[in-house]
Amino acid sequence: MTETDTPALEIEGLAYAYPDGRQALFGVDLTLRRGERVALLGPNGAGKTTLVLHLNGILRAGAGAVRIGGLPVTEEHLAEVRRRVGIVFQDPDDQLFMPTVREDVAFGPATAGMRGVELEARVTRALEQVGLADLADRPPHHLSFGQRRRVAVATVLAMEPEVLVLDEPSSNLDPASRRELADVLRSLDITVLMVTHDLPYALELCPRSVVLSAGVIAADGGTQELMCDPELMRSHRLELPFGFDPGSVTVPVH
Repeated sequence: MTETDTPALEIEGLAYAYPDGRQALFGVDLTLRRGERVALLGPNGAGKTTLVLHLNGILRAGAGAVRIGGLPVTEEHLAEVRRRVGIVFQDPDDQLFMPTVREDVAFGPATAGMRGVELEARVTRALEQVGLADLADRPPHHLSFGQRRRVAVATVLAMEPEVLVLDEPSSNLDPASRRELADVLRSLDITVLMVTHDLPYALELCPRSVVLSAGVIAADGGTQELMCDPELMRSHRLELPFGFDPGSVTVPVH
């Protein structure tokens, strides 16, 4: 198998129980090809966050395996795994803590040892990817919430990850900010796993969706197809906005 044939993300038989004994995942299997954009859907308590925290080794599998670009998520590979998997958390202020946007975006590569012209070019490229190069010298707390979320994406892109994981990327965004972020995500040549309750956003951005429910994958298929299945949606507490018809939307093909 060549590198381009190797899946970006492979999860096999992943099971996990928290120390209090609560079982969160019951043998999850999931494969993402390179360049796919996939939505991870499911009700609260389904195990979505637990799954995501296994992707860069914050949590370790009680059973099963996780591989990123063929590399197992194990202690010896953690540094490389965390470079390959970038997670953008729901609150951008969890990821922005430096005096300027430029310093926030530079933090990861600089911590990894990058310096000088190479570091500056990496920062500029990441900010250009999110459309905020002109705000490099601004303090993050002076930016709008939508801009801060895009800076948080840039801090992850600066590490040049192979997989970008987004936790509720559209939450608390106004319509213009939602569109700006969607434009950014569509432009990236990267594997994206998007955890969201925002079903129209998933339909707009992700050709494929996976429904995680009660710690198992309940459905995996085309996003539009899944959302047009009222019984599936109802049984897993997935609610479309009132009056929204997923069948009427022109969806992405890749």
